[in-house]
Amino acid sequence: MMSALSPAVTDDRGTRLLLMCSLALNVFFVGAAGALAARHYLAPPAPPAVVDRSVAGRIERLAATLPAGDADILRAEFRDRLASVEAVQGTYRQAQDRIRKALRAEPFEAEPLSEAMAGTRAARQDFDRALQEVIAAAAARMSPAGRDKLADWPPRPRSGGEPGR
Repeated sequence: MMSALSPAVTDDRGTRLLLMCSLALNVFFVGAAGALAARHYLAPPAPPAVVDRSVAGRIERLAATLPAGDADILRAEFRDRLASVEAVQGTYRQAQDRIRKALRAEPFEAEPLSEAMAGTRAARQDFDRALQEVIAAAAARMSPAGRDKLADWPPRPRSGGEPGR
C-alpha cells in the first residue's frame, strides 16, 4: 500500500522553502548594502584633481578643446610670444607683491595701498592684453571650426534642454 502525503504536509514544505528563499535574499541584500556603505564611508577619499594654473596650463586646456590643427597653431603662437607674456606676468606679480608690502607696512597707510592696487589693476590689464593678443593672432590663422570652439570657451556643462555642440 502506498502512503500519500497529506496536503497539510505539502503546504508546510512549500512554506518552509519560501521562507528559506526569502531569508537568503534578505541576507544577500543586507550584505550588499553593508558592503556599499562600508566602501563609501570607510574608503579613503579620492585626492582632489590637480589643475595646472600656469599660463601654459591654461593655454593647453584651451588648445585641448580645439581641432588638432588649430590647437597646434595656438600652441605655436604661445611659444613664439612666451618671453613677452612671461615679462608682463612678472610685472603683474611684482605689482601684487607691492600690495602685500603695503598691507604689512607699519605704520599702515591707506594711500600707498591704493596706489599699489591701481598699479596692479594696470598690470593685470597688460597681462590680459598679452594673452588676448596670443589668442587673436592664433585665431587669425585658425579654421572656422577652431574659431567657433574659441567662441564657446570656457566649455559649459550642458543643461537639460540646451543642445550640445
